[in-house]
Amino acid sequence: MSAVGTLDRRMVVAELLKDRGELLVVSGLGSPSYDVMAAGDHPLNYYLWAAMGSAMMVGLGLASTQPNRPVLVVTGDGEALMGFGSLATVALRQPRNLSIVVLDNGHFGETGMQQSHTGRGIEFTRVAAACGFPSTEIVTERQGLEPLRRRIHAKAGLNLTTVKITAENPPRVLPPRDGVHVKNRFRMALGFQPG
Repeated sequence: MSAVGTLDRRMVVAELLKDRGELLVVSGLGSPSYDVMAAGDHPLNYYLWAAMGSAMMVGLGLASTQPNRPVLVVTGDGEALMGFGSLATVALRQPRNLSIVVLDNGHFGETGMQQSHTGRGIEFTRVAAACGFPSTEIVTERQGLEPLRRRIHAKAGLNLTTVKITAENPPRVLPPRDGVHVKNRFRMALGFQPG
């Protein structure tokens, strides 16, 4: 499998969030948060700031406490590498409503586009499968996005998908940077009081 992708990251995220309904979205630090914001701000978007490597664990927490709602983690290969051990914990818990999408460009986009581990051959789907994920796949073509979107919304069991994207940094679309505001808005959208 080539480490070089051809899909446009913004198009990928926009396709996955189309007709999102009750989908809860956690976006990893940096470009994934910009991509989710570019697809449209939403009170059920939980943007992570200063939390490198935490996206999968935040997604696990949400999936565990909101078992009747689909939860999507959108993260990048660099952020996911920082939380590598999370794959084992998520696999042990097996939440049926959690989907993890790793936008993989084979580079550390936030620090200067240095080649990442995935650019050198590490493949998240193999690691996730070895940890016990029941479903993993790699998407390299646009036609793979619609079946992925349907699976995410159907809560079809724990899954991890690596989407091979081009190695480029589109202009930043910054989501709200006030973490307390993001948290409180998200809580209120779920029917809880700000806390």
